[in-house]
Amino acid sequence: MAHFSGEDEVMLQAMLKQLFQSVKEKITGAPSLECAEDILLHLEETDENFHNYEFVKYLRQHICNTLGSMIEEEMEKWMSDQNQDEESGYDTVVQHVTKRTQESKEYKEMMHSLKNIMMVVVESMVNKFEEDEVRSQESQKKIQKEKSNSYCTDNCSDSDSSFNQSYKFCQGKLQLILDQLDPGQPKEVRYEALQTLCSAPPSDVLNCENWTTLCEKLTMSLSDPDPVFSDRILKFYAQTFTLSPLHMTKEIYTSLAKYMKLYFLSRETHIPTLSTGIDISNPNVICLLKKVRLLNEYQKEVPSFWIRHPEKYMEEIVENTLSLLSVKHDQSHLVSQKILDPIYFFALVDTRAVWFKKWMHAYYSRTAVLRLLEKKYKSLITTAVQQCVQYFELCEAMKADEILGHSKHCGNKQKTFYYSGQELQYIYFIHSLCLLGRLLIYTQGRRLFPIKLKNRKDLVSLTDLVVLFTQLLYYSPNCPKMTSAAHLDNYSPASMVIEVLQILCDQKECAIECLYNSTVIEALLQPIHNLMKGTKTAPNCSETALIHTADILARIASVEEGLTLLLYGENMNSSEEKSSTGAHIIAQFSKKLLDEDISVFSGSEMLPVVKGAFISVCRQIYGTCEGLQVLIPYSLHESIAKAWKKTSLQSERTSTAVKRSESVSSVSQESQSIMAWEENLLDDLLNFAATPKGLLFLQRTGAINECVTFMFNRYAKKLQIGRHKKFGYGVLVTHVASTAAGAVALQSSGFINALIIELWANLECGRDDVRVTHPRSTPVDPIDRSCQKSFLGLVNLLPYPAVYELVGNRDLPNKAEYSLREVPTCVIDIIDRLIILNSEAKIRSLFNYEQSHIFGLRLLSVVCCDLDTLLLLEAQYQVSQMLLNAQEENILENSESHRDFIIDGLSIERNHVLVRINFIGGPMERILPPRVLQKGDDPYPWPMFSSHPLPNCYLSEVTKNADLKQALPELLEKFVLHLSESPSECYFPSVEYTATDANVKNESLSSVQQLGIKMTVRYGKFLNLLKDSAENDLTLVLKHCERFLKQQQVPIKSSLLCLQGSYAGHDWFVSSLFMIMFGDKEKTFRFLQQFSRLLTSAFLWLPRLHISRYLPTDTIESGIHPIYFCSSHYIEMLLKVEVPLVFSAFHMSGFAPSQICLQWITQCFWNYLDWIEICHYIATCVFLGPDYQVYICIAIFRHLQQDILQHTQTQDLQVFLKEEALHGFRVRDYFEYMEILEQNYRPVVLRDMQNVRVQST
Repeated sequence: MAHFSGEDEVMLQAMLKQLFQSVKEKITGAPSLECAEDILLHLEETDENFHNYEFVKYLRQHICNTLGSMIEEEMEKWMSDQNQDEESGYDTVVQHVTKRTQESKEYKEMMHSLKNIMMVVVESMVNKFEEDEVRSQESQKKIQKEKSNSYCTDNCSDSDSSFNQSYKFCQGKLQLILDQLDPGQPKEVRYEALQTLCSAPPSDVLNCENWTTLCEKLTMSLSDPDPVFSDRILKFYAQTFTLSPLHMTKEIYTSLAKYMKLYFLSRETHIPTLSTGIDISNPNVICLLKKVRLLNEYQKEVPSFWIRHPEKYMEEIVENTLSLLSVKHDQSHLVSQKILDPIYFFALVDTRAVWFKKWMHAYYSRTAVLRLLEKKYKSLITTAVQQCVQYFELCEAMKADEILGHSKHCGNKQKTFYYSGQELQYIYFIHSLCLLGRLLIYTQGRRLFPIKLKNRKDLVSLTDLVVLFTQLLYYSPNCPKMTSAAHLDNYSPASMVIEVLQILCDQKECAIECLYNSTVIEALLQPIHNLMKGTKTAPNCSETALIHTADILARIASVEEGLTLLLYGENMNSSEEKSSTGAHIIAQFSKKLLDEDISVFSGSEMLPVVKGAFISVCRQIYGTCEGLQVLIPYSLHESIAKAWKKTSLQSERTSTAVKRSESVSSVSQESQSIMAWEENLLDDLLNFAATPKGLLFLQRTGAINECVTFMFNRYAKKLQIGRHKKFGYGVLVTHVASTAAGAVALQSSGFINALIIELWANLECGRDDVRVTHPRSTPVDPIDRSCQKSFLGLVNLLPYPAVYELVGNRDLPNKAEYSLREVPTCVIDIIDRLIILNSEAKIRSLFNYEQSHIFGLRLLSVVCCDLDTLLLLEAQYQVSQMLLNAQEENILENSESHRDFIIDGLSIERNHVLVRINFIGGPMERILPPRVLQKGDDPYPWPMFSSHPLPNCYLSEVTKNADLKQALPELLEKFVLHLSESPSECYFPSVEYTATDANVKNESLSSVQQLGIKMTVRYGKFLNLLKDSAENDLTLVLKHCERFLKQQQVPIKSSLLCLQGSYAGHDWFVSSLFMIMFGDKEKTFRFLQQFSRLLTSAFLWLPRLHISRYLPTDTIESGIHPIYFCSSHYIEMLLKVEVPLVFSAFHMSGFAPSQICLQWITQCFWNYLDWIEICHYIATCVFLGPDYQVYICIAIFRHLQQDILQHTQTQDLQVFLKEEALHGFRVRDYFEYMEILEQNYRPVVLRDMQNVRVQST
């Protein structure tokens, strides 16, 4: 302050004037002082010239001079302290230095000094401004007198601003205005007083001591017969609402609301009656509506800022509002002569009750509103319910054409100056409907029910009200067709009701309480039930009403609680007829619509839309395992497929007609509608793939290729999978890829091609059309985040059925030269370019050799966890030898006798994969080397190798001497022999088999089987279960099994590789049994012959039903094993109920439980469980029944729950489940739990397993 001179003051004044002059337009255009302040606070963000203002430059220089040296010292100190920390970036430095600066003594002194300087400057500027204002006061008075004759103009806008009117409004001035406002004063004097009042800052007026008296005067003056006078008062009120804080505007609002209440209670003759209606060109009505409109505008604005003020202000506003709206006139006179209540006028200016929606949004105000409604103003809710009931009774009693006038308002609201009594009743009904719909969303709002109505004995419960809403869908008339579409959507009864019901559906807690009960569902379905029976339905049950109903039903079915209600009703254990539940009625109606078996809608243009809407409901149901089970009897997949084929033919004919027709527009429109319907049907069929059994049904329709192509087209366009689906295409793709036909469809659709191209773009070279503005960051993870999605997508796509179809019997390209721009397009190319890098040409073709090859090795590691895939890749491409050769090339020869492996990312990854694919064993039987280096002197203590035999350190010493007791083989033999001799226990017929070893000795096994035999013998020898001669014995057993099963197979012509010849994979069950029998080939095959007659053999011994004559032909042609469409289906179904968090985790990860379960079961849990637990698994299923296969998988998921949830968060769930053994799982630990599962689910699961031979569609 010592250095602040008069010249500095003048300079700063000039700088501030320049700043304010530049932003004058922005500030004067602000609706309030708060907004003006906000504009100034954010000026740097909005004004490109901000840093060019002299005042800003002055501030910057002042800060630099005062704090510059201190800031530099802090930065140097910070950088010296943090020079060891590599992650300390620029932002961290700025944050630290800023914090230290703001806490410093220098900063506080600078701010204090600046504040004092600016106070002096601003005070000087204000004084000078007031002097100028006094000099211009006389000229202002002259201008006002000249304008006094123009006061009759209608100027009730609330947009006028008094921002620049900042002179002091003294106490004497207000008293003078009070005297001039006296009714005995001349009109001109009163006008001038009002004009002066409107010109003054509202804050000065409201802060005067005489404000209360003035408020009373203004309230009395509102009844002045001169409309211009009341308009001037409303203008003052509007300015006050705009520019004053809440504690001031609250006074104005309260006084106006009280005045309006007294006005309506006085039974003024100016208030229209219901019979006369409202003529909005009438001056008295105009004046009344302006007051109502002003109140309503304030109601809608005040919630945005009342939370910043004491709660009593908000409560006073709420109470005065509810008190006004609750005003009811004496009802003793005729209804037609009833004086309109305030609620009618508020409904006219705010038909959708937006004010109530805003008041109920925040808990702060909602609590007060609901408390007052419950204690003092429940009549407001009662009259709203009464209005809805009366409207429904009117619709029910009268014909549609007689009450179309009720909804006429929705079409011509903006065109008429008169509203009849009927139209006013309808507007009030819409307002009541919106108010009640918003009320029901909240728990305290629902507690206001039941409601007691006049002339009605029973109370109106929550359910009664929702049922009323649903009935209005059918009974309320449609708007006239000549009304505009915009207003038709906004105010037609059905669209208003559906909007309320949709809001209720979207709030889960509200939906459970309001919608999820049998009474509401019956009300929604009653007209549908009547349509199917051919009986009389609601008078206005149109296609539009049905479409609205289907939308609500689809929303209900998309939530677990709603779906359960539709499937089983409220009492799941009830003895009521199951076909009467909502799901059955919806399925029956949908089937009739598809079969065009409902004559009412024949020929209707809206029929395809109605069909699509109801099939969408069915889709929500059959898209779940439990829903599909309920809808199986209706064969919806067949009806949808039939409709699709018919539509597809129409589409072809229409496209031909377009080419020939001269009138392209009409034909083109028809073509588009047909194509849209065709795509809708394909989408419906595709959603059967959401469950394993549904996928079987989809393949039976023969539309799998078209459905997958449709899915890929939507995926490529990044379109949502479905309106009510929470997650994307991951689960659908995983299901489809788990079957041979599905994998072929994914390949032919271009899905796999697109995924691989996207992967290559991220992994190698990027796209040509992307301009490179900065170098790509160097990956620090083995699989970069940019490639993670593609990696998981490939993992999902490559279970063994898909690998066999896409890779089986195909050679690698192994080209002599690869172009740098040659992009892989199929799985074979990925194997060739990223996994089996056995030539310099392949290595040179990669821009990022190490990163890309590690990606390929990680992919190999995951897919080879499926032992059949491992054997196939080993048989065709000798993967293991390729990796050994690569390790050999990674050796550094120090001397003739000493050779060291170079330890790098690739050699560590190869070492891990080699151990994984060469050693078999559960979590306690083998040790997998880590993929990361350790801290210490020896970062990688695990031995590497480049040839056989492999080091024994990777095999556990604990299990080497664990011998299996003789009791299990004997017990299995006796048990199976006993069952096979009982006809009631035999599921398959006896088959005579007389071949000897000599008969089968010369037969050949597939290369996969041969490698599987070697793997089995290695594992058996490690466990001390098999001897060296076991290889020949197991070979004979497998040859006998092939011949034995071939007698029960049927020849089939198919393009699928898996159906051409013998079972495509290795027989892991026979190998396991051979080890259980200690390598005794006679015992093993004798047991298998007896076991083959039992139902359990169909689910433990996969080759048992390979192209078997015991399966329906369409099931054989699908190539889907009962393990998938039966066992895996029920695993997913039970998982959703028993371990819902795990089920949700799978869906969030885009992975299906059925795929990993298929892998576990196919290879008898080899590599996932220790040998003793594998024996327990087989014994449990043999002794207790095949359904225990399902229960064991559920127990495993329960055991893994925490791990699954954790890996869902890290986004590598499928990798974890495929690569990791089941640590800590013991079958015996879950027997009690599995017994409970048996009690709850055996009737359903075992019955379906018994039906695999004649699987019903």
